[in-house]
Amino acid sequence: MKINPMHSVHAYQKAQEVGGKKKVATSKNQDRLDISLEAKKMQESSKFSAERQEKVDQVKAKIENGTYEVNAREVAKKFYDYWNN
Repeated sequence: MKINPMHSVHAYQKAQEVGGKKKVATSKNQDRLDISLEAKKMQESSKFSAERQEKVDQVKAKIENGTYEVNAREVAKKFYDYWNN
C-alpha cells in the first residue's frame, strides 16, 4: 500500500473550498441597534451633565493644586451607613 501525502492535502483544500462557499451564502444577517425613548430623553438632558462636569472640574483643580482635603469622618460615616442600611 502506497501512502501519498499530497492526496490528503488536496482533499483538505477541496473540503475548505466547499465549506467557504456555504458560509458566504448564509451570512446575510445584519446587526441592529434600537435606542428607547427613555434613553433619547436622557441624552437630551445636558443640564445635569453640565452641572456635574463643573463639579468634577472643581475637584480636579483642587487635586492638582494640592488643596483637596478628605474628611475622614464623613467618609467613614458614609461607609457605615451604606453597609448597615
